[in-house]
Amino acid sequence: MAIKLISTKGYGKGNGIKVLVYGAAGSGKTMLCSTAPRPVIISAESGLLSLQEYDIEAIEINTIDDLSDAYDWVMEAGNFERFDTICLDSISEIAEKVLENEKDAVKDGRQAYGNMNDRINRILRNFRDIPGKNVYFSAKIEKMQNQDGMLIYSPSLPGSRLSQGIGYFFDEEFVLRKVNDKDGNMVRILQTSGDLSYEAKDRSGKLDVFEQPDLTYIFNKINGINGGK
Repeated sequence: MAIKLISTKGYGKGNGIKVLVYGAAGSGKTMLCSTAPRPVIISAESGLLSLQEYDIEAIEINTIDDLSDAYDWVMEAGNFERFDTICLDSISEIAEKVLENEKDAVKDGRQAYGNMNDRINRILRNFRDIPGKNVYFSAKIEKMQNQDGMLIYSPSLPGSRLSQGIGYFFDEEFVLRKVNDKDGNMVRILQTSGDLSYEAKDRSGKLDVFEQPDLTYIFNKINGINGGK
């Protein structure tokens, strides 16, 4: 039997950071794309107006076929080398578009949700497994009540199976929040560790609980480059 023995030291370096960030409308999830190193944006939200002051290449998608075409385009030689970060904004909208298509195609609602779940799982894996590239996935936020009556915030996608399993796809899952600083001014922060109210995780173990909303800084800090600068 042939096996491939590897070392865990520095595992993942050079393969890119794959991160999911969820947050409320207007929290700045699309703007976060502008902080990534050499990004291309695959947009399903028609929310690019917030980036009008930036010169970032973007692909607008309306169907699942558009998304497949965008993936193929990004992977093509000549295009692949032009970007360091691929931004999907947002997977919530993408999943909703896929579900609409499936509901039109089949009569059974349960089958439509099952088909959507399978297709989105494949999409997430395809983009997550792109070698050598950072991939940023944004998602809407969902508020649910747990068995103890406490409110829990997590990424929002159609279908309970997809919503509950989304976090397992990524090593980095953050929530983008608006909070007041010590002077009472509203600021945006990325929460990287979960608590009783928010689902989040940082498997790298290199991030503080609250970090500045800057993907280049985050990626550099995880990779141990210049303290995140």
